[in-house]
Amino acid sequence: MREDMREETDVIVIGGGTGGYSTALRAAALGLGVVLVERDLVGGTCLHRGCVPSKAMLHAAELVDGIAEARERWGVKATLESVDWSALTATRDDIVSRNHRGVEGRLTHAGVRVVRGSAALTGPRTVRIGTGDEAGAEWRARRGIVLATGSRPRTLPGLEPDGARVVTSDDALFAPGLPGSVLVLGGGAIGVEYASLHRSMGAEVTLVEAADRLLPLEDSDVGRHLTRGLKKRGIDVRTGARLEEARPYDGGVRAVLRTARGELRALDAERLLVAVGRAPVTDGLGLAAAGLATDARGFVAPADWSRLETAVPGIHVVGDLLPPPSLGLAHASFAEGLLVAETLAGLAPRPVDYAAVPRVTYSSPQTASVGLTEDQARERGHAVRAVTMPLTATAKGMVHGQGGMVKVVAEGDGGRVLGVHLVGPHVSEMIAESQLVVGWDAEATDVAQHVHPHPTLSEAVGEVMLALAGRGLHQP
Repeated sequence: MREDMREETDVIVIGGGTGGYSTALRAAALGLGVVLVERDLVGGTCLHRGCVPSKAMLHAAELVDGIAEARERWGVKATLESVDWSALTATRDDIVSRNHRGVEGRLTHAGVRVVRGSAALTGPRTVRIGTGDEAGAEWRARRGIVLATGSRPRTLPGLEPDGARVVTSDDALFAPGLPGSVLVLGGGAIGVEYASLHRSMGAEVTLVEAADRLLPLEDSDVGRHLTRGLKKRGIDVRTGARLEEARPYDGGVRAVLRTARGELRALDAERLLVAVGRAPVTDGLGLAAAGLATDARGFVAPADWSRLETAVPGIHVVGDLLPPPSLGLAHASFAEGLLVAETLAGLAPRPVDYAAVPRVTYSSPQTASVGLTEDQARERGHAVRAVTMPLTATAKGMVHGQGGMVKVVAEGDGGRVLGVHLVGPHVSEMIAESQLVVGWDAEATDVAQHVHPHPTLSEAVGEVMLALAGRGLHQP
């Protein structure tokens, strides 16, 4: 294809992950012509290396844990003969493959033109799309360009992942076999999930977090209850600790940690999993040619958050390229994609309310939160009342026997619900109710009027709302 060729369409989306393909699908549904450029596989990290395959593996881990619970707690004389790793990964890969085919089919049906290749901005409305070794054609976007190139795992200086002994969250699921021991570096959602998964599969797990608690961005009670649950499962949780050095050798990795007390401790593990966050991918994107630059942290910040539009009119950003308050979560990216597509179509959509976007960790126990933490609410000047109820105070919580809690942060007595924080089994499926409560600025007294089913885990949310409204039954 000649370099001087130029083609046109309404919208060019660079990156086919959750943010990119959701933008493309919605824009096409609104009658716009869309070109989606992806240099790897449509679906991005979430579908192929993150959300979907990891949750498939965590479901398998839950089944393994269930066998032990059946034997040790319920008198069901079941034993685990072994884990057929090849069969497990084949099921995981089939789930990913079917999802991938579904996304590709949906894009085709919607009329989105998917181009496999790399794209670089050449101006505020132009993009050069290269395929293979060819420089490719220059395209012009009549309505706008959407940057959705995602992120990659952060690494540490001097610690080079090799896919076997030192791995990142992108390759941990695909490393050979099951390690007998693993050191997980990073106590955010990704690190906690991988620590939980490996423990369920029989590994000795050490989980290291530099902050003073796990999930340091969540409510402090979430970190406390999560740590209790993980330790109960035999995970060695070390908060306030830092990695000083790590040296791979034939049998694994030797790490030296500095503890919260300043002491040095050596630790050997078959595998070191680095989960210290993710960094935006902008290399080769040609930002300067369009008059754009990243901020100090590498993000592409919007000038207008209500439209997710940069300082260059017509260039929008979605997904992991966005700095906070965006959350770097797939479901937030879906919302961002809808917003940008509708903006480009000339509609006036509501901005994304990031405070009302749920945040979930799919470990065992799970955590799920939406809205403000108690500390955040106080820092913002709210007159706060926070009520916490252990899940074991409910009959269904006793049945599950995993501990956990419900915590609701509200204004005053029975006032507006500012945040809901859950720890325990299946709380990822319980948070949707609280998302609506927080998103619609509901008051605890209003929510307390609605009857929750008994016996369920969700009734603990209702019980806390009753307590906030001054009508507590099992919770004062």
